[in-house]
Amino acid sequence: MMKVIDSSTNLSDIPKGCVLTIGNFDGVHIGHQEILIAAKRIAAQKALELIVMTFQPHPVTILQPKKTCEILTPLVLKKHLLAEFGADCLFVLKSSPELLSLSPHDFVQQFLVKNIQPNVVVEGENFKFGSGRRGNIHTLYNLGIEKGFEVIAIESKAAKLSIGRSVIVSSTMIRNMLESGRVADAAVALARPYRLIGPVVPGRGKGKKLGFPTLNLENPQQLVPAEGVYAGTVELADSIKEVCGERERIPAVFSIGRTETYGSNYPLAVEAHLLINNAEQFTGRWMAMGFIERIRGQQKFETDKELSKQIAKDCEKAKQILTTESF
Repeated sequence: MMKVIDSSTNLSDIPKGCVLTIGNFDGVHIGHQEILIAAKRIAAQKALELIVMTFQPHPVTILQPKKTCEILTPLVLKKHLLAEFGADCLFVLKSSPELLSLSPHDFVQQFLVKNIQPNVVVEGENFKFGSGRRGNIHTLYNLGIEKGFEVIAIESKAAKLSIGRSVIVSSTMIRNMLESGRVADAAVALARPYRLIGPVVPGRGKGKKLGFPTLNLENPQQLVPAEGVYAGTVELADSIKEVCGERERIPAVFSIGRTETYGSNYPLAVEAHLLINNAEQFTGRWMAMGFIERIRGQQKFETDKELSKQIAKDCEKAKQILTTESF
């Protein structure tokens, strides 16, 4: 079981002489996975523990407080994914102006040399750290020689997208994909469907009136994909921690959009219509929505009958997609 330590606890509890990797790991995408797999392999070869160091909240929220930083992976899900990739210990550093103003040398001295004393540090070839992101993998390599730890760089990972070309995967790239509704490409870059997690809350009852009851996700604290209709799967549990694990995946149709009837300022609705019976019994639980493929953009319908007819078509399309896709 992965141990979790934060900077408010006794840092002497951190195992010394470990294999360490540092990063935000937002998304835990295939590039991150490559680093984690390599680090775990090295740890096993050397009979050492693998420690992952991450930051909470995302440093951008401290450095650029006026900028919206929509995360891909909340900490509770990140913990689950990092444990899946073999981390023995997660060290969560609280982001602060003082921490983020440390020079690369001072960061290494204060956290690596003084507190962790790693044997090996494993990072991606584009790793940046320290104030103004002035430190890079070469900086770290030189500091490793000076301070007595080995540095191993892992090549960036590329993913082949639906447009037919391969691109280097990054958290920023995945955010751009989701913001444009390209959830199938995001799933390739993540090696799994993108997941939104939150509590299920009652909706306005419009879907039920039309014959397609929905579960509504309350104000997700993550990046919400572009408005539209999607095929996906739903996982349900009694707690946020449980819903991050492997659960039964229920086929579903998702709708993300604003109800124009109520005006453009009406809150964004994130809804899931389960392609099974008795969907309403799940209100009051936690839901994870896994996005498989975009079906269409949002559109306005003149009558409820037209809308109901289109939703029926969306459900059939989703069934076709979910029958052929592995998820």
